[in-house]
Amino acid sequence: MDTQWRDKKLYPALGIFTILFLLYLNFKDNLNFSFPQIFVKQPYMGFVGVNKTRFYIKNDDQKTQDLHFQELYINGWNSYWLMEESVWEYSRFRVSKMLKKGSEMGLSVCRTRGFSDGGGPNDLQLLPGVFNERVFKGLDYIVVEARKHNIRLILSLVNNLKAYGGTAQYIRWAQEAGTNVSTSRDAFFTNPTIKAYYKSFVKAVVTRKNSISGVKYSEEPGIFAWELINEPRCESSKSASALQAWIGEMSEFVKSLDQKHLVTVGLEGFYGVEKTGGVGSNPGKWAASLGVDFIENSAIDNIDFTSVHAYPHSWIKGINPDAKVDFLSRWIDSHIDEAEKILKKPVLFTEVGFPSSVQKNNGLYDRNIFLKIVYDKIYESAKKRKAGAGALVWQLLVEGMERYGDKFSFIAWNHPSTYKLMVQQSC
Repeated sequence: MDTQWRDKKLYPALGIFTILFLLYLNFKDNLNFSFPQIFVKQPYMGFVGVNKTRFYIKNDDQKTQDLHFQELYINGWNSYWLMEESVWEYSRFRVSKMLKKGSEMGLSVCRTRGFSDGGGPNDLQLLPGVFNERVFKGLDYIVVEARKHNIRLILSLVNNLKAYGGTAQYIRWAQEAGTNVSTSRDAFFTNPTIKAYYKSFVKAVVTRKNSISGVKYSEEPGIFAWELINEPRCESSKSASALQAWIGEMSEFVKSLDQKHLVTVGLEGFYGVEKTGGVGSNPGKWAASLGVDFIENSAIDNIDFTSVHAYPHSWIKGINPDAKVDFLSRWIDSHIDEAEKILKKPVLFTEVGFPSSVQKNNGLYDRNIFLKIVYDKIYESAKKRKAGAGALVWQLLVEGMERYGDKFSFIAWNHPSTYKLMVQQSC
């Protein structure tokens, strides 16, 4: 080798390249150029649509360019902890394991949070419109990993509860900015500043380009739907009209950004005071005072399907298990019937949660008795091609994630009879 050429040309060139590369790594966010990024290739998936009271998958035949529409009924689950565990690379294996196990059980949809509001190191939105890119990349990982395992995601966009910031955090932000905001939690649905904060967040999520796949979320078929808010409730039934207007405004806003994905509210399924026909199906008189109404809220044009939760053990106190069984049966029947005949939209039971601590004489877990009621009624609706579109169990964990649990959370494969029931429903 020519040592003179090496000393005079090669080494200086390598030195200059090294300096430039280090400068790029340190200042790349401020530069106007970037090195080409290599994105992972993802498996094909069709987008999910709605045809009257049924979901379908629109599949493109790559060879003939024909479209095929496949009806879709859903068996799925909730894992609200995925984002928190995807933030750090050393804990992502638990996210992968959960999605892989769900796929092995035949489950097709996972509902999880696409939000985390506050100033903590693992929060997605640190201040209104200010985002933690490291956490956003964790969400990117969830989206890519779900699609890898043929799982679609329902991403919830804000929490009505205090966990992970929620609507209360938006109100605090507005107050800290000097905005004249009511102390009522219902201000979230009415205050212009807070609504602008929410829209800014939604736009950042919906239009995001995935750092791993290079696919915009608005173009990602692995996302099943956007959920506007988890379990909206008002402090007073007087705020019902404000909530109704908020749902209309925000569903229209999401659709203006993304015409390919479905939108749902995030309702628990309670009936309002004006709807006397449905009030009798509520778990108690208290439910009619929350400013929500299953029929009215779900009937908005830009809401593609309606959602219902089922927690008879939390909602109904001091009655025997048989009464809770009777309530659950009526609750499922009424919502499927109204979704079919009145709303003419699919109904998805997006949270069904039952404890496993009580046992019956036949040896089945208490959870199995209640879960089987839900599954059987959905199966009967599906056989008749009606509006009962599926159910998502609350919530599944993997080993080491017990700290995210409540009395309704469980590791499915540690409960063989429940595991078998879920797999059978998938089949």
